[in-house]
Amino acid sequence: MTEFYAAGKRFPLNRTYVMGILNVTPDSFSDGGKYFDPEKAVRHAVEMEAQGVDIVDIGGQSTRPGSVRISPEEEWARISPEEEWARIENVVKAVAEKTNLAISIDTFYPEVAEKALKAGAHIINDVTGFAPEMWRAVENTDCGCIVMHPGDPDNLNGAGGDILELVRAFFEKKTTEAEQRGVNKNRLCFDPGIGFGKTNEENFALIANPEKIRVPGTALLMAASRKRVIGAVCGNPPFEDRMAGTVAAHTASVLFGADMVRAHDTFEAVQAARVADAIKQFRKGV
Repeated sequence: MTEFYAAGKRFPLNRTYVMGILNVTPDSFSDGGKYFDPEKAVRHAVEMEAQGVDIVDIGGQSTRPGSVRISPEEEWARISPEEEWARIENVVKAVAEKTNLAISIDTFYPEVAEKALKAGAHIINDVTGFAPEMWRAVENTDCGCIVMHPGDPDNLNGAGGDILELVRAFFEKKTTEAEQRGVNKNRLCFDPGIGFGKTNEENFALIANPEKIRVPGTALLMAASRKRVIGAVCGNPPFEDRMAGTVAAHTASVLFGADMVRAHDTFEAVQAARVADAIKQFRKGV
């Protein structure tokens, strides 16, 4: 059976896994500042595990369109500070001590990835798609790699061309790059990058067709939580009021073949994933 492997954590792809979002940032697009305090962040991770979450994705920098990039040193000050080190180092260590969650780090800086893995992270989640420097940062580890199709986060005109073919070709290219670095397929999880440089139509095409973009032997993550594409068909409610739309999108993607979902509203996400998995067992002729 195909599995996603991440530094000793094994995820057989026979059910849906839920990744809970833990933004340790002051400016994340939907919950900036809510878990900036380390004690609150750790409590939230413990709560997520109790809800049935499998992976906690810790981010030290906002990746929303229009956000201001910071230096590796400044980001590291958020996810494992030196001057501010105790704050996030304690979060990672406390999550590892108090939960059995796999720990993912949402970063596009190789320097941050290397330090985070040494601090106990299991997965690197790179929204810029793993440049050569990031492959070098992980090639001598056994961490899991979540590779996103980045598009252009500030481009609202779409990718141009058949989005399914473009994303599948990108994933195939990244699979080849990984294997050339000695990173096995079972350490790869691909994310089509919902909301990053894609039109609403392209986003929905990706949500509806995960099996057409999947590279055999790898896992597939869908991350549509609270994003613009959800708001666009729901009357553009505030971010925190997009839970039902997010659950609908993620449930559809799971029924169509996605292996993981990344969500803010984790209690609802876990319930939806379990129901979707139960429904899949009774599908006929597929």
